[in-house]
Amino acid sequence: MSTSQVVVTGTLKPDGTLELDEKPNLPPGRVQVMLQAVPEQARDGWWETLQQIWKDQEARGYKGRTLEEMQADEAAQRAEDEEYEERWRQIHAQTMNPLPPKGTP
Repeated sequence: MSTSQVVVTGTLKPDGTLELDEKPNLPPGRVQVMLQAVPEQARDGWWETLQQIWKDQEARGYKGRTLEEMQADEAAQRAEDEEYEERWRQIHAQTMNPLPPKGTP
């Protein structure tokens, strides 16, 4: 009977359960588990993270929006904002006029 051994990383939960990062390539049955804490790796800074995102997007063939698309979106948003503000100006202007005297139709 041969013994198989694999190394799989995972996370030890506060309740003592294990969450493995991948399914071990072993047949079902009893296993022996040895736990060893893995030191956390230093995380990249924001600039390195952005560079990795751009690299991953380029590898996937992602094309960002063109300057014209961004400008069109910005112009549409400005027009929508101006329309909204104009509605509120009209409402406010109505509150500035005094109410007609009582008894006036």
